[in-house]
Amino acid sequence: MREQQPVMREGSDLQRRYPVALALYAVLAVLAWFTMGADKVLVNGNWVDLRLLPLFVLGVLAVRTVLAAKADRIRRSSKEE
Repeated sequence: MREQQPVMREGSDLQRRYPVALALYAVLAVLAWFTMGADKVLVNGNWVDLRLLPLFVLGVLAVRTVLAAKADRIRRSSKEE
């Protein structure tokens, strides 16, 4: 059986997908905010709004996307030199 190598996207393909990904994260965050109840959960002795948990996860994914885009720009600029 053949092993498939992961496809690395680079250059203009990532630049085109980057704003779309961030916009989709924002849409998901808005949908999560309005569809979840305003319940609270006890975390380390503090009450935390349950709506904040998916926002935190989406925020982490958005930061990861931003860092990946910046890393791609750095890699491309080092290849050009």
